[in-house]
Amino acid sequence: MQKPQRGAARSKLIAVVDWRPSPASLNDITVERRIIGKAAPVRYFLANDEGDFTPEILGANIVIVWHNTVISSATIGRLKGCRAIIRNGVGYDTVDVAAAARRGIAVCNVPDYGTEEVADHAIALTLALTRQLFPLDAEAKRLGWKIHPMKSLRRTRTRTFAVLGLGRIGTAAALRAKALGFRVVFHDPYLPNGVHKAVGIERAATLPDLLRQADVLSIHCPLSAATRHLIAEKELALLKPTAYVVNTARGAIIKKTAILAALREGRIAGAGLDVIEDEPLRTAAEAATPNLIATCHAAFCSVEGMIEMRSTSARIARAGVLGEPLENVVNGVAAQ
Repeated sequence: MQKPQRGAARSKLIAVVDWRPSPASLNDITVERRIIGKAAPVRYFLANDEGDFTPEILGANIVIVWHNTVISSATIGRLKGCRAIIRNGVGYDTVDVAAAARRGIAVCNVPDYGTEEVADHAIALTLALTRQLFPLDAEAKRLGWKIHPMKSLRRTRTRTFAVLGLGRIGTAAALRAKALGFRVVFHDPYLPNGVHKAVGIERAATLPDLLRQADVLSIHCPLSAATRHLIAEKELALLKPTAYVVNTARGAIIKKTAILAALREGRIAGAGLDVIEDEPLRTAAEAATPNLIATCHAAFCSVEGMIEMRSTSARIARAGVLGEPLENVVNGVAAQ
């Protein structure tokens, strides 16, 4: 007779909570069910915000939550029997990790699933800006043939690609930029000496030093209290008027009003923003900002990347209901 799986019980539940305005899972949890198997039932929920959390979600053993769904300390205080909150993605700034730790609830993320996609997206935005693809496209479609942005087109090998945050994605973007011929320099105060030698790029000792050198500033740091509005009026003023800003990390790292004003006033040459503070863009005036390329917080997206992300979070959820060690815990709480 086969022994029952350790920790399995009919009363256990894994809740997958997606964002109702734009469900990233496309209303599908077949990946999660395949990996979790008989360890616990898996149910799918849509929510505009945490106010939509049902008693079933609040009573789940594991909560897998997609982006844009905030879980505050108030909601964490209402969870009953929850062992882990798993953020489907890299960033976990939407979850109050300290409140979860006080309740003994582990918070986990999926830090590695979209490394290639986000780095590729950062480079795509960079090339669209530096090679002026959209202005040239618009001119060609007017049935004209005047290369209006001629003075903006510069040789890549004469340009500096400045990386803010040299983690997994920042490193991947730096290596791609280096392969294209950019001079690459980074700033990351949390990394030890010698990292630049291992990667074969240069290091800026301070953020102002990085900004003054940048022809393209590419942002790859997490959002935290220390990095919120890390790039605001003062920092943008240090950039060259010919510089471009690319953000595929978190919107609120850049102060929205500051960068939109800098673009309108021509104090920087352009920006490629996959993420933006208080996203999405809120008004027609914001959308009409000159020299702005905006994408829909989609840098992480690919068929392969989504499967990898969901597989990882499901694997962590399965371990959680079985009482096994958890991967990628970000708040120091081990499974009990």
